[in-house]
Amino acid sequence: MADIIKIDSGNIISALHGGIDLVKPFENKIYLIDVHIAGTSYIDNIHELEPELTEGKKLLFFREPDNKYDDRAIVVRDENKNKLGYIPRDKNEILSRLMDAGKLLYGTIHTKEIINDWVKITIQVYLND
Repeated sequence: MADIIKIDSGNIISALHGGIDLVKPFENKIYLIDVHIAGTSYIDNIHELEPELTEGKKLLFFREPDNKYDDRAIVVRDENKNKLGYIPRDKNEILSRLMDAGKLLYGTIHTKEIINDWVKITIQVYLND
């Protein structure tokens, strides 16, 4: 029993399991595509969220394979997990396949404009590899 390593909050084992934010040595940010966020008109609180949606803000993507309208659906959320809409259906096939294969995709807000009651948000989609 003397050769069992005790894991505490101050050793390298705990650091590797979330104690320190490490950068991967060959991490790449790969630009994929520009798209607008579809469905923002259907988000009840979009006008409350709109002031916080500024250029460069990071957005998170989540797959929604059980979506009854599109089995390749990708939900777009802000960093507080507020739903903003979806990647458009005509642009999500390859992106959903990448996500299903375990690749990390995310977006950043490129432009935002308000057209009548519609909040049009164009984003740039990136692969973190």
